[in-house]
Amino acid sequence: MTLIKHLFHIATPINNVFEALSQPEPLSKWYTTIVNGNFKLGEIVTFEFVNFAAFKFKIINLVQDKSIHFECVESEWGNVGHIMKYDLDDNDGKTRVRYTYEGFLEMDDAFANMNYSSAKYLESLRQYCQKGVGEAFGSENYRS
Repeated sequence: MTLIKHLFHIATPINNVFEALSQPEPLSKWYTTIVNGNFKLGEIVTFEFVNFAAFKFKIINLVQDKSIHFECVESEWGNVGHIMKYDLDDNDGKTRVRYTYEGFLEMDDAFANMNYSSAKYLESLRQYCQKGVGEAFGSENYRS
């Protein structure tokens, strides 16, 4: 299996980063403007990209201020079973984010697209946490 991995730091306390990853309202500021669901272990959450696609994910790991992992359970893009992991720790006063996306069988165009998109949204997460403004899909700040 081929993994997408990103490692970066956010100059914000870990609890603020965790909240941005695990609550619908903050997620709608940096990821996509329509986020629905109950962010609890085993629950299904929906990320809707207006006029593009909607994805349903099951929360398969949730540890306060440490990690949140999502498994895709419904998608029209062939990524059912794929897993997105956000693992956090403190590193020299910053929050270190280890992002992993699992599920690709090869480094094809779908892999390349997801790698680019992941990096773009991770930078949006950093900007949201550090400056209060992200680039969520569908927002006025979004760069297509």
